[in-house]
Amino acid sequence: MKKFLLGTVGLIALSISAPALAADMAVKAPPPAPLPVIYDWSGFYIGGNGGWGQSRNCWDFVDVVGGVFSDGCRDRSGGLVGGQIGYRWQWGGGWVFGVEAQGDWADIQNTRASLINPLFSTQVKTDGIGLFTGQIGYAWNTSLLYVKGGAAVTSNSFSVLDTFSGFEFASFSSTRWGGAVGVGYEYGFAPNWSVGVEYDHLFMGDANNSFTVVNPIVAGALNRISQDVDMVTLRVNYRFNWGTPYSPPVARY
Repeated sequence: MKKFLLGTVGLIALSISAPALAADMAVKAPPPAPLPVIYDWSGFYIGGNGGWGQSRNCWDFVDVVGGVFSDGCRDRSGGLVGGQIGYRWQWGGGWVFGVEAQGDWADIQNTRASLINPLFSTQVKTDGIGLFTGQIGYAWNTSLLYVKGGAAVTSNSFSVLDTFSGFEFASFSSTRWGGAVGVGYEYGFAPNWSVGVEYDHLFMGDANNSFTVVNPIVAGALNRISQDVDMVTLRVNYRFNWGTPYSPPVARY
């Protein structure tokens, strides 16, 4: 009987102390949520682009005494494809500075009857565009918004054709330099890869040129042709880690 009582007392004491022991056990805290990876835009990059371009040309004829004969303006559009190479520095947190060279093959041309003499047609072709620009932008982790500006160059050819047969009476080629401004958005979808969209406007001014033969529309006249170009391109870039000021950051805990 005594053993039975002692055992009962022991069980009651154990049941009373068990909740207290459980309360004293340490509870393991859940691990903290990982901080987001901070994307690094610094470094050399190379990529490709493609899209659409539109060129606006106004064609005047300037005769030997300085008289100007306007032959109107025309817009023409076509496809673009090319590539770019550049370098960016990320500084002060989100500020990004860069330089870039871009070259595109273009298929932009237009032919229309002359307003001065409809028996003839004028034709304008642009088959190449180059940009040499500086950039400044601001990055929010994997998103980069930037503006750019600098020099632009276009490769053009101009012709006077017979309207009915298409026979070329006169032609000349011109490499024209001007200025460019643009804006773009780029998204880093992988540590070294980004995709973006960009708009550029090229101010190419005007220039006087002469054909290799007598101008058939206005005899002896120079051709004064102005040009402005708009470009919208989709871009994909691969960024190398060469020359980065610090190692690509990783998630921190």
